[in-house]
Parts: sequence; C-alpha cells; structure tokens
Amino acid sequence: MSTELQSRRAGLPHAVFLQRVADEPATSPDVRLGQGAFLTLRFVDLLAPDRELPSPDVFRYQWAATERYCAELAGEGTEASHLSCIVRSAGEAHRDGNLQLLAPALFAYALYLEQESHFDEAEDALLTMINVGGGRLPSSDAISAWMRLGRVRRLQAAFDQADDAYAEAGRIASRVGDRQAVLTSHVGQANVVYFRGNLSEAERRWRSLLADTDGTPYRVVRAQAEHGLGNLLNRRGQLEESAPHLWRAYELYDEQSSQLRVLNDLGILMLRLGHVADAERALGEVVRREQVGGENLTNAMVELMHCASYRRDRLGFERWRERCLEHIPHAPPNIRADFSEKAGIGYARFGNTRKSEMLLRQALEIATAHGLHEVVFRVEPILAGAKDCGAPEQVESAAPEVVYEAESLKEVSASLATLGA
Repeated sequence: MSTELQSRRAGLPHAVFLQRVADEPATSPDVRLGQGAFLTLRFVDLLAPDRELPSPDVFRYQWAATERYCAELAGEGTEASHLSCIVRSAGEAHRDGNLQLLAPALFAYALYLEQESHFDEAEDALLTMINVGGGRLPSSDAISAWMRLGRVRRLQAAFDQADDAYAEAGRIASRVGDRQAVLTSHVGQANVVYFRGNLSEAERRWRSLLADTDGTPYRVVRAQAEHGLGNLLNRRGQLEESAPHLWRAYELYDEQSSQLRVLNDLGILMLRLGHVADAERALGEVVRREQVGGENLTNAMVELMHCASYRRDRLGFERWRERCLEHIPHAPPNIRADFSEKAGIGYARFGNTRKSEMLLRQALEIATAHGLHEVVFRVEPILAGAKDCGAPEQVESAAPEVVYEAESLKEVSASLATLGA
C-alpha cells in the first residue's frame, strides 16, 4: 500500500461523508445519504487485500444490514441508486471472488460526486476503488481511477498530489504498453503545470503533445492538446492565435461534455476580443446543452454575467449573478475566485465601489489560500486601481480597445454562428 493510502486510513475511514452532518440538519436527506455512503464504503473495505476476510456469516450480516439501510434511501434520488449499486456489486464480487465487478460501481459514484462538486468525497471513493482493488484491478480500471483522481485533486488545487496521481496512471499505462493512456497522463500533468501558472513550461508540454500525436489515431489526445494550447495562448494575450486552436479542439472532440468545455473557453476569448455577440452565442450554447451541471455550467454563467456587465446591462448582470450564487458555494476554488473577481468588476462598472472592493478582496483571499498565482497577479492591480481612485474605468477587464478582424477570427465567428442551427 502506498504512503498516501496509509495516511488516508490513519483516521476514521470515509469520515469525509459524515461532514455533511455539520453542514446540514441531522434529518436532511443529504445527511442520511452521507451516512449511507459511510456505511457502504466501510462495507466495501471488507474486501481490501490487506484485511482478513470475515467469516461468510459475518459478511452476509453486514451485507444485509447495509443493503437494508440503502433500501430506506431509495426515494432520495441518484446518489441512493449509486449506493445500492455499490452494495450489490460488493456482495457479488465477494461471492464470485471477482473484484472487477466492483470497480465500475465505485467509479460511477465518484463521477457523480465530482459532477455535484463533492470533490473530497469523490477522492475518497476513488481511493477506495484503488485500495480495495489493489493489484486485482484490470490495468484499464486502475489507469482510469488514477487519472480521475488527478483531475479531482487538481480541481481542489492540490497540485502536487494531482501530479502524483497522473504520474502513477502513466506508469501503469507504460507498463502495459498503452500509448494513448501514457499520452493522456501527460495531458493531465500539463494541466497541473498550466493551472499552477507556469505558462512557459505548459506551452512546451502542449506543443510536444501535438507533435507526438501528429499522424496518430489519438484524436482525443490531440483535441486536449489543442484545447490546452488555445487556453494558454489566451492567458498570454495572444488572442488571435488562440481562437483557431480552440475551435479545432471543438471539432476534434466527440463527447458533448468536452465540446461544451471548449465552447466555454472560446466564449471567454471572444469577449476579450470584444466580440460580445459571439461570446454570448458560445456561452449560451453551453447553458442550453449542459445537462449534468457542475463546473462547466457554473463557468458559463459566470462568463455570461461578465458579458452583461461588459455591455452595461445591469438587469442581465444581476440575473446571471443570482443564478451563479446557486452553484458557487460548492464550486472549486478557481471558480469561486473567478466569480468574485468578475462580480467585483461588474459592480465597479456600475459604480458600486464598496461592493466591488469587497468582492475583489474575496477573490484575492481565495486565490492566495489555494495557490492560484495567476489569479493573484491579475486581481492585485485591479484591486489597487479600485482603491486608489475608485473609478470604474480603472478596474475594467483586459478586453482590448479595438475589435480584431483577422481572417482566422472571421472563420471562427462564422462557425459559431452555426451553433444550434
């Protein structure tokens, strides 16, 4: 067992699910589901390779007791269904001596928790899958679990741990000769470097991935590299170069969730260029098509709020701000900081300097606490400008004064116009 897994088990296993008791009334469905998750994962722990298996009678008793508790949650929606599926799969895995039966249920539950922005709980479910599976998991399942663990940790700004998880996925993939999975683990590590703010190293990695995938059938890896490079060039201020990379990523992606993520990023870029209608078209498509919620939907609504303040549409700004507030409390640190920053800019544009300064300070506090260096560098001068002179013009976003009309941008704009047709 790794040092990481040993440290996780040093305390009460799966106690993270009991944290809901501190956040909600004791009788709320969310608390009962948290208790159900705690009991379910403690039941799964009976199958861990470093534990002595209980006698058949003891196992059947705990199986029946856990199944009975989960059955009482049957009316509580999707999470209850996931828990029942895990209990059933664990029982069948024990009966057949086949741990492969358990992995899909745990992975699906972790994905659900991630989509609901319960990132620490998603991490616990993935570590349970890795720990209980041990060396008995198929390599494909082990790679998927470590890759997803890297993503969940990155969303929590736990960058060192995220990089470790991606590296482990790459090691397993290399050992079994899965070249596409090796490259995908490199995508994850490049993302970690990018979100840490080391743009020069991130650019080197993205361009290396594009070179490595040229002429290969690894379409999704190439899409991710185009996407990453497009976002990086956007942050660098190389806006006209960025847009074609993002649109190529949109065309290469097959999954809708990935397409919507890149549309979100393209909308942000088009707003920076002053193409507000194109930005709102891309972001509106995300809100229209996004069905699972989570960070992508929240991001799109934050940017639509930003578009509204850019156009000095006070009603639109407040409408999108209110919608954002439904999601922000459970969002990862980077999105919470982004919301506070852009709400602060919006209030400055409408002349409310007191609220503007409060929200900009909030953005700075979140960014500092979670090591989001690029956000810190961006917000500090905005906050200084708001404090020094209080003029809304001093806290504008980095949008250019002129609208660029490069041929590549005209092509992207024309393509965006076809969305939803």
